[in-house]
Amino acid sequence: MARKIRQAAVIGSGIMGGGIAALLAGAGVKVLLLDIVPFDLKDEEKNDPAARNRIVKAGLDAALASSPSLFFNKKDAGLIAIGNLEDDIDKLADCDWIVEVVVERLDIKRNLFEKVAKIRKPGSIVSTNTSGIPLQDITEGFSDEFKQHFMGTHFFNPVRYMHLLELIPGKETLPEVLDFISKFGEKNLGKGIVWAKDTPNFVGNRIGIQGISAAMRFMQEDGLTVPEVDAIFGPAMGRPKTAIFKTTDLVGLDIMMHVAQNSYDLCKDDEQRDIMQLPDFVEKMAKKNLLGNKTKAGFYKTDLTPEWKKIRKVLNLKTLEYEDLERPSFPCLDAAKKAGTLTEKINCVLKADDKAGKFAWKLAANSFQYAANRIPEIADTVVEIDNAMKWGYNFEMGPFEQWDAYGVADAVERMAKDGLEIPANVKAMLDAGNTCFYKLENGVRYFYDFASAGYKPVPVPESLVSIAAAKGNNKTAMENASASLVDIGDGVFCLEFHTKMNAINEQIVDFIAESLDYVDKNGVGMVIGNEAGGMPGAFSAGADLGFISKLCHDKKYAEIDAFLKKAQDGIQASRYAPFPVVAAPYGMTLGGGCETCLGADRIVAHSELYMGLVEIGVGLLPAGGGTMNLWKKHVNALPGKTVKDVDLAKIFVAAFMKIGMAAVSMSAAQAVGNGFLGQADRIVFNRDTLVGEAKKEVLRMVDDGYAPPMKQPLKVFGDAGQGMVNAELYNMRNGNFMSDHDAFLAKRIAYVMSGGDVNVGSEVSEDTILKLERDAFVDFCKEEKTVARIDHMLKTGKPLRN
Repeated sequence: MARKIRQAAVIGSGIMGGGIAALLAGAGVKVLLLDIVPFDLKDEEKNDPAARNRIVKAGLDAALASSPSLFFNKKDAGLIAIGNLEDDIDKLADCDWIVEVVVERLDIKRNLFEKVAKIRKPGSIVSTNTSGIPLQDITEGFSDEFKQHFMGTHFFNPVRYMHLLELIPGKETLPEVLDFISKFGEKNLGKGIVWAKDTPNFVGNRIGIQGISAAMRFMQEDGLTVPEVDAIFGPAMGRPKTAIFKTTDLVGLDIMMHVAQNSYDLCKDDEQRDIMQLPDFVEKMAKKNLLGNKTKAGFYKTDLTPEWKKIRKVLNLKTLEYEDLERPSFPCLDAAKKAGTLTEKINCVLKADDKAGKFAWKLAANSFQYAANRIPEIADTVVEIDNAMKWGYNFEMGPFEQWDAYGVADAVERMAKDGLEIPANVKAMLDAGNTCFYKLENGVRYFYDFASAGYKPVPVPESLVSIAAAKGNNKTAMENASASLVDIGDGVFCLEFHTKMNAINEQIVDFIAESLDYVDKNGVGMVIGNEAGGMPGAFSAGADLGFISKLCHDKKYAEIDAFLKKAQDGIQASRYAPFPVVAAPYGMTLGGGCETCLGADRIVAHSELYMGLVEIGVGLLPAGGGTMNLWKKHVNALPGKTVKDVDLAKIFVAAFMKIGMAAVSMSAAQAVGNGFLGQADRIVFNRDTLVGEAKKEVLRMVDDGYAPPMKQPLKVFGDAGQGMVNAELYNMRNGNFMSDHDAFLAKRIAYVMSGGDVNVGSEVSEDTILKLERDAFVDFCKEEKTVARIDHMLKTGKPLRN
């Protein structure tokens, strides 16, 4: 019988338990969320179900109120039932998977699992989210059947956003249980799976906490400050902007201290055990309750002036007093900003001779040593360690990938000169003539396996399609500086943007038309997708504003119109091409990026989708067919006959407000509610498989005998829609909810979406609305306030409300 997870239980309703429950509910699983009965119940409350469920209710409420949201859609909470471990524990008998997320104490966990073992149905999977207690200690004395279905499933916080899921087999865990949870976690929950061994802190936190501890230790030795270290180990080194100390503030200093202490207490043979003893300032910070974001003060804090201006402060570790934050600058970081690739940036820093470069090398060399010495102790391969750091800490490169970027032999030579011990496994690899941890051959990525002393293919999900691998296998059909068309197999080609933030420029607009012609002659269908690093990333942040700004300042309005016409023609050509076109958006999918998706036959979206038509924020409107195609998406969601009789007012205001208020979905589920995704579109939880799933959709449509849609007139709301919107704009303007320029823009947007000077219920051609889009866009470009908005966005990255 095939396993299924229809009902799951999460025991423990703290931030981690609430996050796991929210994720499971988002995947369509019914969840039973349990916690203890409060110890402080009054006599009159002891029989009151609400009072007895007070702790678990507070946990679920906290998950619902979390920001950023732990839920893809707040409606998912309807799949979560709450209860307590006295009155509702028998309900565990109905659960296919039981996840424990209680306090890190062996006695408490064993006591809980003794109760669970008596109630659970045979064959149900039980897992612990522990980060430090050995699994064999938890299950000692339990039945063989329980041990066979018991394992570790270590999620990372916040559960929705962190890609990593560490799976830890017990000694007796059945292989089919491990295989099932791995596939369920990868496909249904969208996680990147790392196989860890039953060692303290597993993989991600074992490596991560050593890196943070070493940074603190070396910072004191070399006399650097908190902002200096964060500047060095930020984006220039392929790390998130939160770097080291902002990350600690985010996670919580108390959590970091617990993990470090765990490593120190339990890893007695670790050659860098002493580094896990944190500097004195950490203990002093904890005593002063400077724990980070949770206490609104950690290594950093934000003060407000009487004028409500935010001032960033940073902790002076010598005085433990806060000082104004001054952004540090180093020559190597300035050079890294100008470098094109991450490898070049890393080398700018690590090979520099300034203060930052020397510190970066010292910490990087230490991390190289530590990571290599953890194989096979905590994991069997370099892949597990690199993936744990990329998926659990948002690094763009893991330690072995970064070592490759520097040059393994060069780094080893420098480490030897510095008197550092070279890990034996790395020395043996080099002695055998193998000079890298990873290599690409015929489009397949290989890693060096220390155990077999040879290279093996990097394991990937079954449905993964790698654009990079296809390129490495000489499958690029066409390309220019901004886009590529890549053969991803079976007659399907992928149109990939690769500008900064994948912004759409004139090169991309021209390339779309050329790609459609190529696929028509040589393929069966096309995917529009790309593989940006990091989360959430950007499918496309919209049109190239710098290009638009220059045309505005030069008053080249005819050129603007011509650019828009080409963009519209390309997007409409993809909609009416004789083959299926499927868009695969993820992360930021704004403005022109959103319009590109709305013009495709179907959308296969990642669950983390921040989609919207936000042009009004820069004084413009969607003019790549977005205004028309969003309205069309709303109308087409109605059954055919209903369109003739429906009150268009019910859908017009909803569609208009998505543009007029620059609404952006905070998930793909919200994009459905906003009308950007329709019934035929799909949501994929694992971004690694997004392009592969989009390719499957293309082939499915081909197999179904795809025929392009017919061009038909579009029923519009006409002057009645404009009247409704104008009345609402008048009220909003009088209430100071929008500026005069906002109202001016919104009024014209309503005019375009409603079809122009026509009566309610009129049918107009698509070309008519597209022309209205272009005319409005060009007119907006002539407005000084619009140009000011564009320039402000380019300069600050923030909208200007003028």
